Formats: sequence, structure tokens, C-alpha cells
Amino acid sequence: MADPSVFCRRRDIFLSHLGSYAGIIPAAQLVTHHADCEYPFRQNSDFWYLTGFDEPNAVALFLPHKPKGEQYVLFVLPKESSAEVWTGFRWGVKGVLNNFDVEISHNLNELPTLLSHYLEGAEGIAFRVGKHPHLEPLILKTWSEHLQKLPRSGFAPLSMIAPCPILHDMRLRKDSFEIQRMRLASKISAEAHELVRGFARPGMNERDLQATIEKHFLDKGTRGPAYGSIVAAGDNACVLHYTANNAQVKNGDLVLIDAGCSLDDYYNGDITRTFPVNGKFSEEQKALYEIILGAQEAAIRCVYPGNNAENVHMVALKHLISGLVDIGLLVGDVDSIIEQEAYSHLYMHRTGHWLGLDVHDVGAYRLGDYHLELEPGMVLTVEPGIYVSDRLAVPKGQPEIEAKWKGIGIRIEDDVLVTNDSVEVLSKDAAKQLIDLER
Repeated sequence: MADPSVFCRRRDIFLSHLGSYAGIIPAAQLVTHHADCEYPFRQNSDFWYLTGFDEPNAVALFLPHKPKGEQYVLFVLPKESSAEVWTGFRWGVKGVLNNFDVEISHNLNELPTLLSHYLEGAEGIAFRVGKHPHLEPLILKTWSEHLQKLPRSGFAPLSMIAPCPILHDMRLRKDSFEIQRMRLASKISAEAHELVRGFARPGMNERDLQATIEKHFLDKGTRGPAYGSIVAAGDNACVLHYTANNAQVKNGDLVLIDAGCSLDDYYNGDITRTFPVNGKFSEEQKALYEIILGAQEAAIRCVYPGNNAENVHMVALKHLISGLVDIGLLVGDVDSIIEQEAYSHLYMHRTGHWLGLDVHDVGAYRLGDYHLELEPGMVLTVEPGIYVSDRLAVPKGQPEIEAKWKGIGIRIEDDVLVTNDSVEVLSKDAAKQLIDLER
């Protein structure tokens, strides 16, 4: 169980931002895989961020309009031995009160009768409409009843806002505890990449490599992979979200592995490495790899306070396009190619995303017309790539692709922390220099 003070500090900040609005943050529900079989439970990240409570169906209330000692209320599934025989331990009301710094706790089945009481005196409600269909009818019904009483009582929660802007702005800026956890997630993820690169040989199946990397995650005590691991050999690497992972790895193939672990408190690593399975790049593979590595290194150097994610992307993009022009896969002026998006058959995604409790973590990239400035504590991925195949048409005016280039897919991705002075690459232990990848 994580240090309760971490969550207490977050709740205090969240309550201070709510003003006199009542915050309602639900936990995740179990999701059916098929028939009566469910996916492994994964807690809602916003709920976890504020509570550290890892059971389904709970509902947290944050009530800054109430007196101290009554501002954090948690509704949870009751202790029920017959249910625990099937689905495992539950904390229950007493367990929550004794172990999670909760001020007030109730059984979940009491929520319909008690919610109205807890909303009394609030100026409004902070609840994300459209995301929690099991709970939304109750919230709206209770709100409506308060509004109907307004002419007699003179007071009711008059409006509803989304709590996301508050929470996601908080989650975007990682504190020292979160940075420590993300260092660990990236370290374990990097170890797995190094392990699988040393293990891989021609003739293996992609699934053999997937098993090796994911076993390391589990051996290190993590929850396992943070997302569906991508293990793509040869032309499969040109499918960005390839997850079949069941093809034979052939001599001469590059293997692209995009995989990261998720810790027990949900902090994630997200690393991509591409290497020659036989230990030797072909001439074409090396040419593309050098372009991408140069683009990534240039982009990482731009990760500093005051810059923004758009500029990081543009530095990588210009480097990629300049290199592709040099080797003849593109023709024309770099700026014109960008303006016309005439590169999009070879590079079709952004250069990175926020990283944290979610792999594609929350937080704005721009505020209206302005790009959000990078600040210390933000963590983002930097992941340029090139994917050469026949899947997309060559834009008008660009050269047809020679056969020698086709089937090469390369991406290099690192987890990068914005610091006060110099950038910190959290995933640095996963090798990416040519000299380290060849044998």
C-alpha cells in the first residue's frame, strides 16, 4: 500500500481548487471480457490519484463546503464473506477508515439515500458527465431534486462542471514521489528491452520475445505490461499498433519492440527500441536508423522549461524530412514538404505524448492559441519513426518507393523528464546507439 500522505496532499490541493463545489469521483467498474469472465481490474486513474484505493465500484466525495473532518467521504463495497470467496478480499467500511485516512465511509448501497445530504450547501457539482453511465442517473436525479427545492430553500448546487481540468493539470506536473516511481518503471522497462535484445535470434517467433519481456515485468513485481506489447519483425513494424505478435522473426529482419511495465501503483514505462535480429544492419536499415536516432536526439535536447511539445515535434520532423530527402525517399524543400504533409506516408504520428498514470497521460498540450510551456516535473515520450510500406499511397510529386526500402519500420522512443537545468532520460538504460545494437 502506498504512503497515505501522498494521497492526502493531493486531496488537499484538489479540495482547495474546488472552491465550494462538491467533487464526485467514481472508481472503475469491472469490465466483461466475454460471458461472465472479466478483464483484470484496472482502477480509474483520477480516482486512484486522490484515494490510493484499489477496489471497483467505490465513489469518493470531496466536500470543501463541509466542516473539516467531513470533507472526504468514501462509499465502498461492504465486507461480504460470500462475495470474497469468489472475488477476493475487500476492505469494507471499517478497513477503509483504519487504513486510508478517510474521514467518513459508508457502504456503497447507502449512496442513493445519503448523496443528497452531502450535496447540501454546495454551490455546484464537479462530476464528469458521459463517462460513468452507471452513476450518472443518480447524480442528475439528485441535482434535479435540489434545483426543484431552490424556490423554498434559496440555495442549491446551481451548476455542474467537469473536475478534469483541475485533476489533469495536477497530474501533468509530477512531484518527487511520482518522479521516483516513474524512474523505477522506466528502469524495469529498459532492463526488459536489454534482456530481450540479447535473447532474440532469427527463427524465433515474435511471441517468444513478448514472453521474455513480459516475464521480466512480472519477475520484478509489477502488474505486468502497461499496454499491449508490440513485438513486430520486418514489415510488421510498419503497422503502428501491431499486437498479433505471432510471426516468425527472419534473418535480416529488424525487430521493433514497443513495451513498458506498469507498477503496482499504476505508474508506467513506455519504451520502443528497434534492432537487427541477426546483429547487423543492412545498408538501407542503417541509413534510416541513423536519421531517426539523430531526429530523436535533437528533439530530446529541446525538452527544457519554456519550450513546448509542438516545438519538440517540429525539430524531430524537420530532421526526419531532411534525412529522407538526402537519401531520395522524399524530394523538395523541407518546409514545403511539411506544409503539404507530403511525408505522411512515411511518418504518420506525433513525436510524443505525456506519460504518467496513463500511458497516454492526461494534460493539455495547448491553451487556445498557445502551446503549453514545458515545466519541471512534466514527463513526455520522444518517439520519432519511419515506416516504409505500400499501405499508404505516395503523395503527388513524391518518388515511388524502391523495393529495397520496403518493409523497414523503425521507431526509437524514450521517457523524458523535464528538469530545471538539463533533461533526464528516464529510459537511458535501454541501448540505442548503433555500436551497441550490432554484434
